[in-house]
Formats: sequence, C-alpha cells, structure tokens
Amino acid sequence: MSTSLVLALLWLVTANVIAMFPSKDHHWRNAYVLIGLSVPLLGWVWAQNGIWVGLIVLIAAMSVLRWPVIYLVKWVKGLLGSA
Repeated sequence: MSTSLVLALLWLVTANVIAMFPSKDHHWRNAYVLIGLSVPLLGWVWAQNGIWVGLIVLIAAMSVLRWPVIYLVKWVKGLLGSA
C-alpha cells in the first residue's frame, strides 16, 4: 500500500474520531482544517494511484464531510440559479 493511501486512511480515521466528540461550533473549525489537509492529500493519492483510487478516496472524504459538501452544492445552485 502506498504512503499516500496510508495517510488518506489515517485522515479518514482522524476525521471520524473528531466527529465523535462534542463541539460548540458543530465541527466547522475542524472541517476547515480537514479540508485544507485533504486537498493536497487527494492530489497525492491521485498522482500515485490513479484516478479511480482518487475518486474512491474523494467519495470517502465527501461522506465524512457531508455538510460542507451540501452547503457547497446549495451555494453553487444559488449562483447558477440567479444568473
């Protein structure tokens, strides 16, 4: 298993552990940090293992960070709907 996949799995485990603890801001601060770490990590996974493995890791990350993804989709729909 490549180093990028090991780090991606470690990222997923860390994100799930963070989600288990209560947070006053509903984990948004943690989500920003996790997103900032996941973007270069996802690029590294894609570069080392190919697009299909990269897409699987992306879907796994999106399932963990589903609320930021939901708000991003709503924001994009609002931008496209008002044009």
